[in-house]
Amino acid sequence: MRYAQGGGLTAAGRAARERVRLQAVERFERGEKNREIAAALRVSERSVERWRRAWREQGEMGLLSAGSPGRPKLSAAQVDRLERELERGPLVHGWADQRWTLARVKTLIGRLFHVSYTVEGTWQLLKRHGWSWQQPARRAIERDDEAVELWKKEVWPRVRAPRRRSGPGSSFRTRPGNR
Repeated sequence: MRYAQGGGLTAAGRAARERVRLQAVERFERGEKNREIAAALRVSERSVERWRRAWREQGEMGLLSAGSPGRPKLSAAQVDRLERELERGPLVHGWADQRWTLARVKTLIGRLFHVSYTVEGTWQLLKRHGWSWQQPARRAIERDDEAVELWKKEVWPRVRAPRRRSGPGSSFRTRPGNR
């Protein structure tokens, strides 16, 4: 079923739907037909058929609300463990470099907790727990900042070409009619 503005039901909405399903259970027990129940509860016959099947297979528990579909899949303890593993770095977990990507974190979550997240869901989880998107600065491990500064001050001024001035022989010329 689709909901307005792309959202699902609120907790109150889920509770109201659950009450309707439990009213249907009372009617199942009295032996009422699906069509009568659907008309009385103002729902489709198809919904009543689904509810009756769930009631036969699982009893009243089969009709209770499963809760919000967007609830967190990892407990606080699991998130703590995930953070410790992320701090250990990708190399420890078998990747060839030191970059955590969302796809890698998603895979790590699956390996550690046997829970499946989407890449977007992984980002939401990380953001919720204070992680941010960062792109590492690419610097060579062997970089010598002092040598770089010395080169910039002494060598670069001698190497770079002098700026051309506008004047005779330059590409910028004024013509008598172009003012």
